[in-house]
Amino acid sequence: MLRNAFRVLFVLWAGSLWSLAWVTPTLFYGQADRHLAGVLAGRLFSIETYVGLAAAVLALLLPGRTKFVWGYAAAALLAVNEWALKRIMSEAHLHGSAFGLGFGAWHGVSTVLYLIACLAVVRLVWNENFR
Repeated sequence: MLRNAFRVLFVLWAGSLWSLAWVTPTLFYGQADRHLAGVLAGRLFSIETYVGLAAAVLALLLPGRTKFVWGYAAAALLAVNEWALKRIMSEAHLHGSAFGLGFGAWHGVSTVLYLIACLAVVRLVWNENFR
């Protein structure tokens, strides 16, 4: 039962992780209020982090947990985005910069980390060696 719960959660996480690649730009295109679009996108990214961490915790409880290394890496990158970079980006947005970089630069760092997390999950799915 735990294995099946993990599989369902992992599929949900992988699919929703990749879907944000087009959902987020759609928010900014369809919503005239860019601040609101940003708040909504930030909330969606937060949800991704929690779903990824839940999948990682379930993976730890299963035999063969070492095969999920790319999933742990993806969850860790999302956690860095959620609990470190989100605050830095907020600071840069409010004050024009944080640690010498502006909001755009920090947003770029966050985007690269998210992309690496997505690729890590693609690698897991492609190889199907996490079961």
